[in-house]
Amino acid sequence: MACDTFLKIVQKCRRKFVILQLGETEPFICELLKGLPTTILDLETHQIHTFYEAVGFMIQAETDPYKREEYLRNLMELPNQRWAEIIGQARQSVEFLKAQEVVRAVLNILQTNTSVASALGQPFLSQISLIYLDMLNVYRMYSELISTSIAEGGPFASRTSYVKLLRSVKRETLKLVETFVDKSEDQELIAKQFVPAMMDPILGDYARNVSDARESEVLSLFATIINRLKSTMIEDVPRIFEAVFACTLEMITKNFEDYPEHRLKFFSLLRAIASHCFRALFALSPQQLKLVMDSIIWAFRHTERNVAETGLNLLLEMLNNFQSSEFCNQFHQSYFLTIEQEIFAVMTDTFHKPGFKLHVLILQHLFRLVDSGALTQPLWDVSTLGASAFPNNMVFVGDYTVKLLASSFPNMTPNEVKGFVDGIFETRNDLPTFKNHFRDFLVQSKEFSAQDNKDLYAEEAAAQRELERQHMLSIPGLIAPSELQDEMIDT
Repeated sequence: MACDTFLKIVQKCRRKFVILQLGETEPFICELLKGLPTTILDLETHQIHTFYEAVGFMIQAETDPYKREEYLRNLMELPNQRWAEIIGQARQSVEFLKAQEVVRAVLNILQTNTSVASALGQPFLSQISLIYLDMLNVYRMYSELISTSIAEGGPFASRTSYVKLLRSVKRETLKLVETFVDKSEDQELIAKQFVPAMMDPILGDYARNVSDARESEVLSLFATIINRLKSTMIEDVPRIFEAVFACTLEMITKNFEDYPEHRLKFFSLLRAIASHCFRALFALSPQQLKLVMDSIIWAFRHTERNVAETGLNLLLEMLNNFQSSEFCNQFHQSYFLTIEQEIFAVMTDTFHKPGFKLHVLILQHLFRLVDSGALTQPLWDVSTLGASAFPNNMVFVGDYTVKLLASSFPNMTPNEVKGFVDGIFETRNDLPTFKNHFRDFLVQSKEFSAQDNKDLYAEEAAAQRELERQHMLSIPGLIAPSELQDEMIDT
């Protein structure tokens, strides 16, 4: 508790520890670093990590880069000494790294580094550069040990304490790299110095491993890298796709339960690619693009809300990107009708009510697209129906939607279905009216009429709550001080 309190104090007034105070001969941080071994002597491992994080925040407040480097070097002296001893022994005999006490020591060192990196950010560069390549070699070796254990002992081997310990080292390695990448300000340096070195030890290892030995943190690491480096990563996307896509899909599409962490992180990676390296998708073969679309459809069908929401957001971004690309006709000729059918399917499924807002946005996008001028080719199958089967895409989509809903809602009369579809086209340019039109349709349907439909009104309810909160904020004393945003943090 004392360490947690110390961390909170440092976060509030970190600058005070690195400047010379009245009556002192040196800043407090210098005194702290000199007595560091004695200070942490009686602390538990997790307390030491908290303490190191607090000192990291102090160092981050130092504006002189030379002093900052010196402070960081002094802070990391103990873990670096232990790291050098372990790597030195390992170079003489790799077997040394397999001992449980050594694995625990490696894990402890990595956790200490992660704590400091999370607080320090970009200035942590000199420290991570010192251990980076050796850390990747240790990662590779422990991964091979895990794979061998699982291959020999079967799925139950992954639950043994030794394998769990080895996997903890792998995860902490990935967490450390992700933390530094996320906090780093020098994107060019990350792209040139760090990403190439991790491709085979981390990405290649993920592809080679058995399913039970694949770490979901690999997916979140590369999502973070792409989110930070953006289009700089476009040339690496095919390799990332090749390494993680098919093997991860095979793991997560068998059912809706296995590998829950891989599910969300996989679609977060796909969303990062679609957002920042969209043109890389143009280089995919038609089979690969179909695999991407099938995976997105599978995601928004998912009963887990986070996965379904990620899939819907990803689909909406892809639709917007394809609309403004030279592949607009080609993409929508292949997937327009499938997307419309699948979105209507989940929208009219009571398990997917929380996704209503995004369902409406996607359908609005589709129905506005048909006469926007972006589509210049017919959406129907010309080879079967002929080029003159419909006067335009708007008439065709209207006809298709009537048939789709008539088959899905046999209890509705043809006139009711036709009236609803006509209303879609009439209201498609006004989102609130468009949303109400769909909401009225769902509430009146047999599936929804006997249920609690508050999820369909979630967006409006949230807006009303925020309005009430703003009103309360305008009246002093109505909101407790503990609920107000803390403005005392020392920057």
